[in-house]
Amino acid sequence: MSETKQVSDLALVGAGYWGKNLARNFNDLGALHTICDSNPEILETYQEGYESVSKVSDYDWVLSQSEISKVAIAAPAALHYRLAMAALSAGKDVYVEKPICLDRDEAVRLKDFASEQGRILMVGHLLHYHPCIAALKQLIRDGSLGKLHYITSNRLNLGKFRREENALWSFAPHDISVILALAGNALPVEIACHGGNCLSDHVADTTLTALKFAGGLKAHVYVSWLNPFKEQKLTVVGSDGMVVFDDTKPWPEKLMLFERYLTWEQGHIPTPNRKGARAIEVEIKEPLSEECAHFLECCQKRTKPLTDAEEGLRVLEVLQSAQNSLDADSGKVALNRPAEQRSAKQEVDVHSSAMVDEGARIGKETRVWHFTHVCGKAVIGAHCSLGQNVFVGNKVSIGNRVKIQNNVSVYDNVTIEDDVFCGPSMVFTNVYNPRSAVSRKSEYRDTLVKKGATLGANCTIVCGVTIGENAFVGAGAVVNKDVPDFALVVGVPARQVGWMSAYGEQLDLPLEGSGEAVCPHTQDKYLLTDGALSRMPSTNSTDQSS
Repeated sequence: MSETKQVSDLALVGAGYWGKNLARNFNDLGALHTICDSNPEILETYQEGYESVSKVSDYDWVLSQSEISKVAIAAPAALHYRLAMAALSAGKDVYVEKPICLDRDEAVRLKDFASEQGRILMVGHLLHYHPCIAALKQLIRDGSLGKLHYITSNRLNLGKFRREENALWSFAPHDISVILALAGNALPVEIACHGGNCLSDHVADTTLTALKFAGGLKAHVYVSWLNPFKEQKLTVVGSDGMVVFDDTKPWPEKLMLFERYLTWEQGHIPTPNRKGARAIEVEIKEPLSEECAHFLECCQKRTKPLTDAEEGLRVLEVLQSAQNSLDADSGKVALNRPAEQRSAKQEVDVHSSAMVDEGARIGKETRVWHFTHVCGKAVIGAHCSLGQNVFVGNKVSIGNRVKIQNNVSVYDNVTIEDDVFCGPSMVFTNVYNPRSAVSRKSEYRDTLVKKGATLGANCTIVCGVTIGENAFVGAGAVVNKDVPDFALVVGVPARQVGWMSAYGEQLDLPLEGSGEAVCPHTQDKYLLTDGALSRMPSTNSTDQSS
């Protein structure tokens, strides 16, 4: 939050079961001006600590007050659309508890109207503001889990029993919201929901929802208010690690990371590694206080909320599709948005098993093959090819016409310029002296691969080096120092054994001193002067490499 003194200009609408928690937090933050509830008995419970807060039953009065610029809505979900639209129409910024409303078309109208009016519209998806979820997202961004395989979420308890909405709509929105975020803000392509009505007709007390995403990621959300014990657990399984967030545990044990949970014997037999988990240290903060403060800050700075109306709309679309599946006795439902709302990722050729996180920038006619994962902050140029099982980190820049063959991981702090070839199973590192027990993420070193370079199969590029233009690294070499332009290096550690033309032919030149050679394919002339090679393109050359 900004250090600017908070003005009491927020009205809370709905002050009962959950509203009392919002009242406490907004009051503690100095923002609460009015509490509005249709039940006078509820208003009577707000005494000590709320002496300066107005208590009213008339919502129209709230909307008419110019000193109230923000409205937080914690009323029953069936009232969300009417109350939120009225507040936006009155020029108020709006926080609305989950779900944003109960109908997709109404959610679209709320989102569009808020945008037209320049108003903040935020949805109360609380888990996004939990420090453990923030830390979990960072683990995924850092590549600690590798490619995500599946996510499971259990939210179970005995009570509170409801008659106006089922367990899916009451319990699942928070978990669905987080799962969509972990999936790169992508919508699932298929949803199936099973449920059971035990206590009353037409109200499911327990539901199990299965989500299938385009990149192969799958998720299951199990919710019930008819369970003998409380459980709030989210498990994320990736190719390189697993993490468990258990919100019922003491704070030091809430987020546990299982690293390298399996090994491959004989190259193809998976064997479990049952070593203990590592606790992820997370600062203790109350999620609801963080969420309320975020809303106030967004209103003050006029910035987009983390859980804005667009995010609320995505969650609602999943909820409605799950309900349709539940109504159809667990039939599968395909979830597709109109063409104008589809991701720009469809402009490139992305295989259905690949996972491209929301926000990744990929140039036209780039092809992303099977089981590849591109993180959300990666930048990839046009006309590239990313082979099978490639990983591209967040802090990675890849130029145009780059070919990355199968089983290559391009980790953070690697820059690859245009026309580079990365051979199968070659390796980039970003930590010089890794130790499992020592965190060295602050010690990442930058690696630069210049235009036209070739990195042979199974070679290793130790972090912190520069591979020169049109350099050629032989298969299996380990490069631990800079490679000059046009140099041919081989061995462990890599040593220079010659010079290569831009076309890819070895030149008859000494390693040091001076000399001159001509590429037989392009007729380009290469001049060696004091150990540095330069190229003089032939007037007939069609090769545009530098």
